[in-house]
Amino acid sequence: MSARKARESAPKICYNEDDESDDNESAGDVDDDDSEDEGTTTKKRPRASNSKVKVPNKRKKNENVQIKKKPRNSIPDDEDSENKSESEAEMDSDSSPPQKKTMRKSVQRKPKIEDDDDDDDDDDGDDNDEDDDGEDADNDEDEVPKIERKKRASSSGKSSIKNSKAQKVKSDPDKASVIPKTKKMGKLERLEEARQAFKWWEAEELPDGVNWRKLEHTGIVFPPPYVRHNVPLLYDGKPIHSLTKAQEELITFYAAMPDDGPQLGNPKTRTVFQNNFFADLKEILPPGHEIKKFEKCDFTRIREHLAIQKELRKAATQEEKLTKKADKESELEKQGFALIDGRLEKMGNFRMEPPGLFRGRGEHPKTGCLKARQAAESVTLNLSADSCVPICDVPGHAWQAVKHDSAVTWLCTWQENVQNQYKYVMLAASSSFKGKSDMEKYSKAILLTKHIEKVRKDYTKKIKSQDAATKQLGTAMWVIDKLALRVGGEKGEDEADTVGCCSLRVEHLSFNPDPNSYEIELEFLGKDSMLYKQNINYGVYGDLGKLVYNNLKSFCKKKNKDKDVFDNLTPQILNKHLTSLMPGLTAKVFRTFNASITLEKELPTIEELEGLSVQEKVGRYNAANRSVAILCNHQKTVSKATEIMFENLNERLEILKSQRDDLIKWKELVRKGKSSQIPLKKADKDVTDAISSQVKEANLAKEAARTMEEKLNATAAVDEAKRHLKEDQKRRMTEKHMFKIGNDPSQDDIERRITRWNEDIRKLEVDIRNRDENKDVALGTSKINYMDPRISVAWCKRCEVPIDKIFAKTLRDKFNWAMAVPPDWKFE
Repeated sequence: MSARKARESAPKICYNEDDESDDNESAGDVDDDDSEDEGTTTKKRPRASNSKVKVPNKRKKNENVQIKKKPRNSIPDDEDSENKSESEAEMDSDSSPPQKKTMRKSVQRKPKIEDDDDDDDDDDGDDNDEDDDGEDADNDEDEVPKIERKKRASSSGKSSIKNSKAQKVKSDPDKASVIPKTKKMGKLERLEEARQAFKWWEAEELPDGVNWRKLEHTGIVFPPPYVRHNVPLLYDGKPIHSLTKAQEELITFYAAMPDDGPQLGNPKTRTVFQNNFFADLKEILPPGHEIKKFEKCDFTRIREHLAIQKELRKAATQEEKLTKKADKESELEKQGFALIDGRLEKMGNFRMEPPGLFRGRGEHPKTGCLKARQAAESVTLNLSADSCVPICDVPGHAWQAVKHDSAVTWLCTWQENVQNQYKYVMLAASSSFKGKSDMEKYSKAILLTKHIEKVRKDYTKKIKSQDAATKQLGTAMWVIDKLALRVGGEKGEDEADTVGCCSLRVEHLSFNPDPNSYEIELEFLGKDSMLYKQNINYGVYGDLGKLVYNNLKSFCKKKNKDKDVFDNLTPQILNKHLTSLMPGLTAKVFRTFNASITLEKELPTIEELEGLSVQEKVGRYNAANRSVAILCNHQKTVSKATEIMFENLNERLEILKSQRDDLIKWKELVRKGKSSQIPLKKADKDVTDAISSQVKEANLAKEAARTMEEKLNATAAVDEAKRHLKEDQKRRMTEKHMFKIGNDPSQDDIERRITRWNEDIRKLEVDIRNRDENKDVALGTSKINYMDPRISVAWCKRCEVPIDKIFAKTLRDKFNWAMAVPPDWKFE
């Protein structure tokens, strides 16, 4: 009989789907043998239990065929697939159509037919399946080459040891080798993967003025309608029950404002805020209503109600939180993505701004005004002409209009009522639209490096001009280039009084009275009402700086404090002249150019960072970033949370230093033979377990709470348990340097611990110093908007700093186009 016919007559090994339930077997319980080339052995894959397979059409139902397990000295399974013999491939082609579950069959030896019983025990009665498999393999010597038989003979002494070790591993499931499962991606993660697959910087560019050919999205999501709480406002000590839904909503907006917040906590803004709120309230009150004066309004009951609602939200069970999270993700899946030219793009803000009281930045004159609820009739959509117009999710309402303008990148727009500004729904910061805009911005700044000498020669000539308007133009260009000021513009009476270069007033400049000094103190409110206050010595800029100083002094001469310094100059005139020097050049390009140049200049070299840790390298990067932030006046207010954080860090540092001092004293005691005087740490497992049990019980009670009272009590119990846990953690931290009872320390033990404590102190001191230097400087603003990200990526590659230490995930997604630059990339 030929080999081919022998194979065809051999029993096919497969699963019998009908018998699976009878034997209580699953796909994971069967050992499959991979075919090998001649002269190789087969290796058994680790499985949870003994395995049996069915032989259909050859024996009665439920009769089993046992697959021999592979010896452990074979090649790995991933090599098995590459070393299949030609005979096996031939067999695969001749075999019958595959069943639902099939097993690959060994070529070297036929499966041994077991007895007819359905039990899973071995036939020799020794309860050792591994020994039986080993005997089966050894008895097949006639099918194994001589070289392999010699190898088996030489390793026979080791095989029993290996088998016993394998048996131990199987008996201990914690030590068993488990193949890690691939994490199953959620729908949102799959959508994000699909979105990131598109590399827009490698795609074909569209014609100028065309941002897309096909645009489709689902519109905008409106906030839910207001639900009345019917808690009365007290007016002159009497409850007011006659408020309408709109009136109660507006009053609730004010009651929700924190009394110590930036609006009501500041005496200057508090009065403006309250006046604007009460003016809007009186507009929706009917004529002759009993509420006439703000001073008589008492919001105490409503504030108490809101505080209870806040506690109830805090007391939400895990199930309720997961449900809320799932609803939010479901909404994001449906509404958070747009289709642009057949690809997915993430939307930035697909939810309409909820109504509330306008806050504004700084001393805004309209702070406290009602920001009205927007209806669908105020929203205009932008779609391609062949796209389906989304249905408005508010019954009985429709969109104001639908446009098909591919020259713009917004998806929805509406006009808000406080400042009458247009608001837009745009794509996310990581979208291709924003990425192209960023790349063009930084490319324009790089182009300025080639024209900067021409620009500087131009304004140097104008600074020396005798014409007043020309002199002001040149001086303003110098100020924007060297001091990185924004261009500024005219502001209306209902806008915050923020200024830039062209809108500087005489009151913003204070000249040093010393005739030999060239110092000017600049103090004004910049963008977002951030204070710009710097004392600038124009003498350090050479003769040209001194000329600028004299020009500014002459511009302010004989002018009232409220008059403009550059009274012959406007932003339009300035930008028009800049465009004549370089296409696309505006005052804003100077800020991007100076920020990027400053960063590249301030970043340390590889030689300067030699021997430093990653943390110290990041600290040096932050120092360079801080120089850029100071140049661009990017500041932030130090919050109470930041102050608390510094208190905790300093307290921890003091504890570490005190513990190090104790360790040094203990080392001296050991040297003098007085080890008995060293205090040892008592076992505290009982205390720790009790506190952990308290936290666990409190959380269980919180999950089981159903009524409002139960939820509030359970939340209070959780807070109390967490407080005890925090106190215990602090206690353990103060005892961390101590040795346990029964473990008397040697001098070497203490020395090792001192070394470790010194390193912890050094790291913490570096961390505190970096945080303290950056606490009032907004490093993120310049990193997001002004510094070319390719400078940072190239520096990280040169200096072996992980990019995630510099850029958070959101920034890595935003600047994905910059991640492939080489280490030697330069801003030029």
